[in-house]
This record gives sequence, C-alpha cells and structure tokens, in this order.
Amino acid sequence: MFGLSSTFVSKILHGIKMLAEIGVSFGALVLLGFYTYQSKLIYPASLNDGHGYCATPDEYEMPNYELVQLKTEDGETLQCYSIKHDKNEADYSNKTILILSPNAGNIGHALPIVSIFYKNFGYNVFIYSYRGYGQSTGTASEKGLKIDAQRVIKYLSEEDEQYQQSSIVLYGRSLGGAVAIYMASTMSDAISAVILENTFLSIKKTVPHIFPMLKYFTSFVHQKWESEDLIPLIPSRMPVLLLSARNDEIVPPDHMDKIYEDLKTDQKFIYKFEGSSHNDTVIQPHYWERVQEFIQDKVNPVGY
Repeated sequence: MFGLSSTFVSKILHGIKMLAEIGVSFGALVLLGFYTYQSKLIYPASLNDGHGYCATPDEYEMPNYELVQLKTEDGETLQCYSIKHDKNEADYSNKTILILSPNAGNIGHALPIVSIFYKNFGYNVFIYSYRGYGQSTGTASEKGLKIDAQRVIKYLSEEDEQYQQSSIVLYGRSLGGAVAIYMASTMSDAISAVILENTFLSIKKTVPHIFPMLKYFTSFVHQKWESEDLIPLIPSRMPVLLLSARNDEIVPPDHMDKIYEDLKTDQKFIYKFEGSSHNDTVIQPHYWERVQEFIQDKVNPVGY
C-alpha cells in the first residue's frame, strides 16, 4: 500500500479504532449528561438571581396584597402573591389574572407586569413561584409543576371566596404557556379564558431550535411538556389569545401558528409581532392594547 509496511498500516488502523471508541465514549457521556442534567437546562431557577431578593407588591404601590403559602399534596410550599381589589367598589370588574411565569428569575421580577394588570386595568392578580423557583420549596420538574398547578387552581376555585366568584384568566408566557395549556385542558371548569405568549408544542420539538446539534437525540428528553396533545382538549367555549414573536430565538414561531390551528374554540385570536424576540414581546407596540381588549370583550362580565 504505497510502500507502507503491514505493521505501520496495522498501527494506523488501531489508532483510528481507538479514536472511534473515544468518540463514542465521549458522545455517550454527553448524552448521559444531557439526560441527567436537562432539568437544570429546562428549569434554570437560579438564573437572574432567582433565589436572591424577591421584591414585594408594596414596592410597586400595591400595598393591599397577601403573601399566601400553599402546601402541595406532596409536601412542597409555594410562594404566592394575592392582590385583590375591593369587590364592593362600583367599578369592580370581577376578573382575576393568574400569571404563569416564564423561566428564570422570581415572581418579584414580574411585578411590573402584575402592576399593569392590577393598577392600569383594574383586575385582581394571583401569581406564584413554581416549586424550586424563588422562595418556593422543592425542585422543578414537569410532574411537580403540574402538581403545583392543581394546587393553585384548587385554591382559586374552592378555597378563596372572592376568587371563586371571579372569572379566572390564565396569562402564560413561554414555560408558563405550557402550564396554562395544562390547566385549561384538564381543569377547564375553573377557567374563563387563556392568554399565551411564545409558548411551545413540546420540549422535544423546541430542543433542535435551541441546540441544533441535539436534533437527533430528542428521544433523551424526559421533560416533555407535550402541549400539542392537550391543545385540542381546551373547550370550544373558551376564548384564547395568542401573542407571537416572529423572531423568537427560543421557540420556533410556527409552534404558535400550530397551536392556533389546533385550538377548537371559535374565539381564538393571534397577533404576530414582526421583529420581536422571545423576551421583548411585552414591550412591542399595541401588545397591551390587544391584551386589554381581549379581557374586556371576551371575558364575562363583558365591557370591564
């Protein structure tokens, strides 16, 4: 072979075999790490000082709030802020926004948005930290967050009289959108409407958009959030508003298009924000006008 001895060729082949074995071993380690630690990637609870200081509503001129500590059926404690208007006021709307947060940070970081719903629009607001986030106990997982969701809906629909008599509107962004879809499809009797921003069909279908190199290994994803299967179960009576960033670098925009297509309700609306990315949709022109119009016109009592 071009003057090379059989011994030398044998050494080359042995070296190639060794490199291949090292490559396979390294790949296996990478996949093992992805499988084992994916929860830390999917639920980065400590990001943006998520476990640090958590602001309170009174710092945003919402002094009439209550810190609610909800105990879940598996023993975790959820940190919640409950902010209500006086139901005896003449302009009381009798609508409550349940805010389902996106990833990272804590509920203190969401207070500017809480303030818009409470102070600008005049709605009650309930917001909570998923397990493992903020000052809630435990470790985040799909199973755990669904237990949290059940506990929160039970509180709003059975344990607090004012919320029980109010129209509950889910407002879910990104991961919060997946939680909202779960709530709306499995606990629909307690919910009047849904607002979804930049959420996904499933984690498996999102991974290749963020990590193209992992597109062949989505079978290793065990935090699935298969919202695609739940969307058709949302009742046809329920109004749904979708707010979609068309330059979303985390969730492919066509996920929101497919959610819209698969919804069975006749009262579904989608607004597409060209040039917007995953985290800046809330500051786009007309975003809040669309949100307020939807809640006023599509949620009982209409016009408030």
